[in-house]
Amino acid sequence: MRSHPLARTTFAIRKQLAKAVVAGRLSLSEAAAEFKISRQSAGKWVRRYRELGVEGLADRSSRPHRLRHQTSPEMIERVATMRREGWTGL
Repeated sequence: MRSHPLARTTFAIRKQLAKAVVAGRLSLSEAAAEFKISRQSAGKWVRRYRELGVEGLADRSSRPHRLRHQTSPEMIERVATMRREGWTGL
């Protein structure tokens, strides 16, 4: 997954931030200020680093794990057919 080009934190920045806090070089608030992110966001990255290691700092999908009202297979096929036929919904 690619990072947003204007993202404040990339994988490398998250790693630096988490390592600085875990090593005791910076407090959570100091790290947040230094890396120009909120204390809550800094805390999230440090927590993930402590729980999962470096792998926890990778980008995650924002897709929901499950849907309350899943689209029926019939409707999915209908939409796919219409798209193939050039019906765009406009």
